[in-house]
Amino acid sequence: MRGTFGAACDEWLGYIEHERKRRPSTVRDYRQTVKNMLLPALGASTPVDDITTTDIDAYRTQLVKDGRLSARSINKSLVLAHGIFKLAMRRHGLRTNPVAAAERQPQRRSGDFTVLEPGSVALLAGAAENAQDGALFTVAAFTGLRLGELLALRWRDVDFTKRIVHVRRSVVLGVEDTPKSHKVRSVPLIDQAARVLDGLSKREHFTDDDDYVFVDVVGNHLSDDRLRRRFKTALEAAGLPPMRLHDLRHSFGTLAVQVFPLSDVKAYMGHANIETTMIYVHHVPRHDAADKLGALVTTAETVHPTVHRTGVSDHN
Repeated sequence: MRGTFGAACDEWLGYIEHERKRRPSTVRDYRQTVKNMLLPALGASTPVDDITTTDIDAYRTQLVKDGRLSARSINKSLVLAHGIFKLAMRRHGLRTNPVAAAERQPQRRSGDFTVLEPGSVALLAGAAENAQDGALFTVAAFTGLRLGELLALRWRDVDFTKRIVHVRRSVVLGVEDTPKSHKVRSVPLIDQAARVLDGLSKREHFTDDDDYVFVDVVGNHLSDDRLRRRFKTALEAAGLPPMRLHDLRHSFGTLAVQVFPLSDVKAYMGHANIETTMIYVHHVPRHDAADKLGALVTTAETVHPTVHRTGVSDHN
């Protein structure tokens, strides 16, 4: 087969959309992955049968080095690439699938993350390279917005009166689109986050409704790569343990489940299902669990001092 990789991608996307009847939002995600990740790395004009497992491994290694995507996102792109080559094998006689033997990126276990206590968030913000970085770190930790959502945040999305942040857009690989959930959501704006945003709103430039909240010197959204490097530097300067910038989102989730119903936290975080939100419940330290259980038993013994049957089988 001497067709190009770009043609193979187009054929697979058409197959997914028209034959497999995937949801429009899913097809849109696949198109973004092909456009922003696979084609730049492997080349639209590259003959599809020239692409080797070594090329796929190099693609994965570069994504890890860039540090912009989670292991899960990297592996999802590999699954997509596998499907592209698999269709080319079935329809056009491509001899091998180069993704089949490629290594996958090891993923963290669900719930394996680091969180910052509120006091540590203040230390981190104080150690940031500039006030805007400190504000971004604070807002991330106290609203739970993803990095891409923070980079796409505009002043019209911040409602100081109602104390709400509206999450309408996200920046991924330099492209602005709808959030990961493809739904607009609203998140409470607590005082700590409101204060730092209010401070930024008083800067000399880039404070109109359509301006980004977090900007570079010409008013564009920040470079996520440079921001991650500055985050790492701020952690070291503050004497805090290594963590990912994304863990600030987890810090919010861990706090939120202690205050709000799970259904509310799910909505604030933009999770697709409640199972994802449950990881924060499991992560909350419950050092007082024994005391609380003991108090409950003591109360029950006081109110119902005698033994009585409940009708429940001993075998249940």
